[in-house]
Amino acid sequence: MRSLKLFGIWLTGILGAGALGAITNAINANISERYYRIKLGWFDIEHINQAIIAQGIFEGLVLGLILSSVLTTAVGLISRGECSYSFGIRHTGGLLLSALICWIIGGLLAMALAVISPEFYMHAFMGVPEAAGERIRYAWVGGSIWGVEFGGIGATLVMIALFRAAWMQKEA
Repeated sequence: MRSLKLFGIWLTGILGAGALGAITNAINANISERYYRIKLGWFDIEHINQAIIAQGIFEGLVLGLILSSVLTTAVGLISRGECSYSFGIRHTGGLLLSALICWIIGGLLAMALAVISPEFYMHAFMGVPEAAGERIRYAWVGGSIWGVEFGGIGATLVMIALFRAAWMQKEA
């Protein structure tokens, strides 16, 4: 039964990351589909919004598989397999929420950089549009993707530490 609880935590993390990828890419598709056309070479994709969402699901599932495996392994080791689904899933939810917050922060930071120093931004990143509005939308998408990916990695480490502290307190 213990392994079933851990399996549930692991699977929920993967599926949650896939859903997060779908949601964030659906929003990003409406902000700047040009980003995806340039970065992924999707110039001839007719239904690009669906392709962008599918890409978000795919990347979310892949990153979710990795990060959920790390988090679930830590949960299993720290709790010696005794963690309940509800206790473990709170930390998985915290990880997903933290990644979403990092998506927003990454997008805002990239937009700020594109506004503060447009020349630097256009030279640092390939394919950046020159028009201010398009450049800022393009920056949001790129920054938000980096934010959710790097933020998810950092949040995994933080959630492991928070889980350990909560588990130690629970055991005391």
